[in-house]
Amino acid sequence: MEDEVMKDGATILSEALKEQGVEYVFGIVGIPIIEVGFGVQSAGIQYIGMRNEQAASYAASAIGYLTKRPAVCLVVPGPGLIHALAGMVNAYINCWPMVVIAGSYDQDQGGMGGFQEWPQLESCHSCCKYLARIENLNSIPFHVEKAVRTSIYGRPGPTYLELPGNLVTNRIAANQITQFQRCPDPPLTFADPECVVKATKCLKNATRPLIVIGKGAAYSRAEDELHRLIIRHKLPFLPTPMGKGVLPDDHPFCVAAARSKALKEADVVLLVGARLNWILHFGKPPRYSHDVKIIQVDICPEEMNCNVSSHIMLCGDATSVIKQLNEELMKGSFFFLDSETPWWKGLSEKVDKNVQLNKLQAADKTLPMSFYCAYEEITRFLPRDAFIINEGSSTMDIGRTVLKTYLPRHRLDAGTFGTMGVGCGFSIAAALLSQSTLQPSRGQRSRVVSIQGDSAFGFSGMEIETACRYQLPIVFIIMNNNGIYRGVDKEAWMDLTETDALALSIPPTSLLPDSRYNKMAECFGAKGYHVTTPEELRLVLNEVMITKEDEKNGRGLPVIINIAINPSSERRVQEFPWLTRSNL
Repeated sequence: MEDEVMKDGATILSEALKEQGVEYVFGIVGIPIIEVGFGVQSAGIQYIGMRNEQAASYAASAIGYLTKRPAVCLVVPGPGLIHALAGMVNAYINCWPMVVIAGSYDQDQGGMGGFQEWPQLESCHSCCKYLARIENLNSIPFHVEKAVRTSIYGRPGPTYLELPGNLVTNRIAANQITQFQRCPDPPLTFADPECVVKATKCLKNATRPLIVIGKGAAYSRAEDELHRLIIRHKLPFLPTPMGKGVLPDDHPFCVAAARSKALKEADVVLLVGARLNWILHFGKPPRYSHDVKIIQVDICPEEMNCNVSSHIMLCGDATSVIKQLNEELMKGSFFFLDSETPWWKGLSEKVDKNVQLNKLQAADKTLPMSFYCAYEEITRFLPRDAFIINEGSSTMDIGRTVLKTYLPRHRLDAGTFGTMGVGCGFSIAAALLSQSTLQPSRGQRSRVVSIQGDSAFGFSGMEIETACRYQLPIVFIIMNNNGIYRGVDKEAWMDLTETDALALSIPPTSLLPDSRYNKMAECFGAKGYHVTTPEELRLVLNEVMITKEDEKNGRGLPVIINIAINPSSERRVQEFPWLTRSNL
């Protein structure tokens, strides 16, 4: 009789993840999940060791958004999971799939004060679609399949599995393990046909229609159907920050530069994969007309009628629903919005005016540079297919208005939860995907450009070492204005620090002036640059953006460009304040 094949929990878990199509695991290993880290590599899954579980969870969630299949965040019990909660909650709010797997105390140690014992299921309950503590080795494939499937079916989101330490190394005969095949992609869902007919009539009768494109449309891969709808009927569209690129920002029908006017004056808004939350001002006056009609497209029924009543509810997958609209609009009389209508003329004039205002801001070459001046130089060198990661207060707020995105899912930022510190994790995720999808026609990958404020970079800056370790040629650009929102210059800093009570004198928004974040790259063998003028920035970008990495595998080292920004620089005055009520 041949010897029975035995498998331990780490192997069973790793093979189950591989069967479910998991390609990336991000994490920090330690007792009791060290063997799982080695196990996933043995199963052919890429393991990326991060420097903090927060960044690991952000990276895993970004993979889920960019690929529609979850990555895994692997963490130790207790403190490791608590750190990872940041990314889990961020994924939950943004509706991105991911699977978090944490080690736990041994099964016979519950309530005894075991190593890093913590009620982890309870901690994850409010931000997970599915969670389970694995109680026996045979059930591992079942829970893995359910965790992956639940994360991508319906409204996407995070799931959580907990593996007791003793099960990691316990063994079972291979023939006793119940295997589960890879769960298929989610079934397509369609809107009520009667509602589709009503929606087309509403669009045809509109005099000031507007399409708002959210990141839900990007996740759904709705770009082709939306392009067909917008081009055929000449409808103006407005992307949300991460809806940018679903259609190119330089599209003639994009009215992002006239955002306030478009929202305020539209009589019909087709809302596609976006929610009427703080980003879209809750759909309420004065940001919207009091009698605006909302046609809402969302995969989640509970999202309908949120904050304001939906005139028409189209519940279903965004791609499927827009396809239904296109097919219905092909019936009967053809309509399009003539460019000579008052609506199109007014929007076009506002777009031109705001573009010129931004150009005036950028033309100011006073030193230290303003955000607008620095961004003007950056945009000169950004490839059209670049992945843009953008976070920080003014860095992101100004960046979303001046940085163009031309391809779907090529912009990542703080998202619906407004999370600072996501930049490095998101950048690593995007770089790994870019590395795995080299473009044969050019023998190179899309560049990943991570533009962060100095405060935002501080949350996870040590992930520079991770990028160096895995040879990810990310271009990190730090907009260094010495603080959160705004800092102080060196002269003011010297005055503020002439006291024995620094914690009473240094403003809460201030960081150390003139910090040289570029030196961090040099610590790990990469290049860093400090620039203070537009000319210096232009020379550095010209050198960095044309650097050729290994043509076979897209590898290379990251760089950090530290840009000295005027601490007083901020976004130009807007018609409406976006959120804050502070008088500072």
